[in-house]
Amino acid sequence: MADLHTTDLYARHKAVIPDWVSLYYRDPIEITHGEGRYVWDAGGKRYLDFFGGILTTMTAHALPEVTKAISEQAGRIIHSSTLYLNRPMVELAERIAHLSGIPDARVFFTTSGTEANDTALLLATAHRRTNQILAMRNSYHGRSFSAVSVTGNRSWSPTTLSPLQTLYVHGGVRGRGPYAHLTDAGFIEACVADLEDLLGHTGDVAALIAEPIQGVGGFTSPPDGLYAAFRDVLAPRGILWISDEVQTGWGRTGEHFWGWQAHAASGPPDILTFAKGIGNGMSIGGVVARAEVMNCLTANSISTFGGSPITMAAGLANLSYLLEHDLQGNARRVGGLLLERLRAIGASSDLVREVRGRGLMVGMELVKPGSDEANPEAAAAVLEAAREGGLLLGKGGGHNTSALRIAPPLSLTVAEAEEGAAILDRALRSIQPKGATHP
Repeated sequence: MADLHTTDLYARHKAVIPDWVSLYYRDPIEITHGEGRYVWDAGGKRYLDFFGGILTTMTAHALPEVTKAISEQAGRIIHSSTLYLNRPMVELAERIAHLSGIPDARVFFTTSGTEANDTALLLATAHRRTNQILAMRNSYHGRSFSAVSVTGNRSWSPTTLSPLQTLYVHGGVRGRGPYAHLTDAGFIEACVADLEDLLGHTGDVAALIAEPIQGVGGFTSPPDGLYAAFRDVLAPRGILWISDEVQTGWGRTGEHFWGWQAHAASGPPDILTFAKGIGNGMSIGGVVARAEVMNCLTANSISTFGGSPITMAAGLANLSYLLEHDLQGNARRVGGLLLERLRAIGASSDLVREVRGRGLMVGMELVKPGSDEANPEAAAAVLEAAREGGLLLGKGGGHNTSALRIAPPLSLTVAEAEEGAAILDRALRSIQPKGATHP
């Protein structure tokens, strides 16, 4: 049961916050503080955080290096805007441009992933002089008017009105759909053939926007190499590739620093968007593009809050910590152990259809036992049971799917991975239908 202070806060929330701002849990919790991979609620209960504020607390809660950088910068100046030279912004842009893999890169900072994708769409349509966009089915790119209009997930797209003409392509989901039965090579071949056929029915296209691993869609992904194969079709036509790295960036997948690198045979994307983890909770988003594309805008543009000194100081400290402590390597090592453990748990439950992902980005898809039918009730029940057991998870999924999203801070230890897996195992067992097997 929620404590009285939280109950009062929940009532106040409902009185002033829109109904469509959803909250997790029947009795929503107020998180008051955190340390490392743990957070505490207003009642003093501790939770192992396996969702990190929607993949945003990338390194750790209350990381001393980041809090110190924020405090020191706040003591000098908090805000100035992009109208003035900004040393922390230039320094972080230099590092990101180098890490991006994009030649002659330019970096524009925003305050969120939504705004980053919105900017990328503006750049692509301005550069190509067309408003036609290719996007992936089951995708999610943010909540602005333009970002919603390229989102291929109806649960997160509240309007069909759009400033863009969007066409949706196969390939973002390997395990479902008309090509699921094919081999990886056959899957890629079929998706490329579909893309070529689609392009034969439309006019000039500005860009393809795609998440290397679909976040809100339930951590689904195509076989490695799909987007490289797409690029072989798109590049000769001048069509740009926007890689939405808001959730996959900064080494979370373990094997790569960016998600696009699993599709690198045809080179880096034309435009890369990022956000979430780089700020470790501070509001940082941004776009990286080669100069030809970034500089195509012919009108003035600024960002009042994007690239603010205080967020840039936090980003610099956070990125330095990530690189110096090889958190990408930790995501690969600990994430590999966690994925193996979760697959073993999933194999023993009739509720689990698939455990997928890489590094510390894992999706567990739940179904009604004996079927491929989505089981959102089970996902909600596991979320509640895990919370009772001291573990915070996320949810996701698209068309006829429901999945648990597991994305701890990248400093997760082996012991914490085992702790979280054990709590999730108990949560699954606690909702297992009577008569079903779960050894």
